[in-house]
Amino acid sequence: MGLVLLVVIWLITLIGSYFIIAKTWWLPVGASAAAAAIDHHFTVSYILMGSVFILAQLALGWFAWKYRDRGAGSQPAHYSHGNTKLEVLWTILTIILFVGLNLASEPIWSSERLHGASPGAVQVEVTAMQFAWYFRYAGPDGKFGSTKPELEDASLGGAGALGLDSNDPSSKDDVISGVMVVPVNREIEVILRSHDVIHSFFVPAMRFKQDTVPGLAIHMHFTPIQTGDYELACAELCGLGHYKMHGIVKVVSDQEFSQWLAAREAEKQ
Repeated sequence: MGLVLLVVIWLITLIGSYFIIAKTWWLPVGASAAAAAIDHHFTVSYILMGSVFILAQLALGWFAWKYRDRGAGSQPAHYSHGNTKLEVLWTILTIILFVGLNLASEPIWSSERLHGASPGAVQVEVTAMQFAWYFRYAGPDGKFGSTKPELEDASLGGAGALGLDSNDPSSKDDVISGVMVVPVNREIEVILRSHDVIHSFFVPAMRFKQDTVPGLAIHMHFTPIQTGDYELACAELCGLGHYKMHGIVKVVSDQEFSQWLAAREAEKQ
């Protein structure tokens, strides 16, 4: 029975390790400037944690075989209450490992969350509501028009859903879209808002994920480096329609972005 347990444990461990090492499943193509650093940190964490897991499982299988029941007259396994020195050692090693990984990831985290976007970044206000995304651009004046809760009506969509105040001059040239269109190789500052519950703005290809919280305007930024259409999903369970709360982040050339924005503004005339 001990040999059977050893074979089963080792076989499961080796098969599972193969699928990880062979990358039969993996992250989508990274399309943002931060993706390479995030992927590197992810890979290092996987290697370290995977090594610990494999060694632990190999040891588990070996102990299951070594201390198997050998029948009458067999030497019983030695029972120990523990080894203080070993417990202190692996506790210290675990602390070093986790603190080290945290310190290594700090520059990546702070670059998008603790440091503001640079001047000239393209601003996009992202508003989440059950169960849709709205994206607002300030227009030529560079100012977002004011919104009022009493004007909000989700059934109207667009400006009506956001409660845009039509009496505010700054709102006249605001562009509202159901698709997030951004220029490639330019920093994008997103202003994340929510009208009802907590949602999560998640673009896997950009390695970008952040909750939207009612009552807060959360400023973050990322830089797309590859054109294309990328999936946007809500990664926070937000109600019965959560499954359909997805969208598209469309990354285009700077010229195409300017043309798209101008066309949307012309439609408002």
